[in-house]
Amino acid sequence: MTVHDLSLHLVTDERLPFERLVGVVDAAAAGGVGVVQLRAKHVSARELIAQAVALSAVVGGRAALIVDDRLDVVLAARDAGACVDGVHLGQSDVPPETARRLLGAQALIGWTANTPAHLASAAAMPMRTLDYIGVGVIRPTATKADHPEPLGYDGFAALASATPLPCVAIGGVGVADAAPLRSAGAAGLAVVSAVCGAADPEAAARAFRSAWTDAGHSAVSPVSV
Repeated sequence: MTVHDLSLHLVTDERLPFERLVGVVDAAAAGGVGVVQLRAKHVSARELIAQAVALSAVVGGRAALIVDDRLDVVLAARDAGACVDGVHLGQSDVPPETARRLLGAQALIGWTANTPAHLASAAAMPMRTLDYIGVGVIRPTATKADHPEPLGYDGFAALASATPLPCVAIGGVGVADAAPLRSAGAAGLAVVSAVCGAADPEAAARAFRSAWTDAGHSAVSPVSV
């Protein structure tokens, strides 16, 4: 059984040159992120596989490494010897049931859900298909131009209370949001620009980690897979 720390996700920003991104991921892992999600929607499959292999070496087991959207890339990167823990899927991606079947029981599988209908679909899946749900956006964000209507704290709380699955808040999240989102039922925070765009990504990650811990509890919010 593998335990993953969901409390702080770094979602990579493909606007950064990859050489710079490698340094950001290295620093963020040192700063305490529990999950690194490789997100690059405008590169070829081969480029993305190479990036996953490279980040696997950089992360070195300090955090879980997952790939956004691309189950095929996860499988190919694993085949190339990379340690890729799982995938984060959107509503139009490969069904999570397929990902679970192909990646196995130990994989970390997340799914974007931001409406009651999405939560109903999640509830209809076999048990242990999903490890967590990504819920957002909390507020408008420039890193996702086609983002849905912002939920705010109340909208997030309404969705989080309607599912037993851990909910990770994403979209325009800052350090000051840690306490209110944890109070709203968040199992973790997912950030992009707040760490990728920071002058000191390690310090930025540490600030989120500290704020999350101070928000309520000394223990992180793990999930067993």
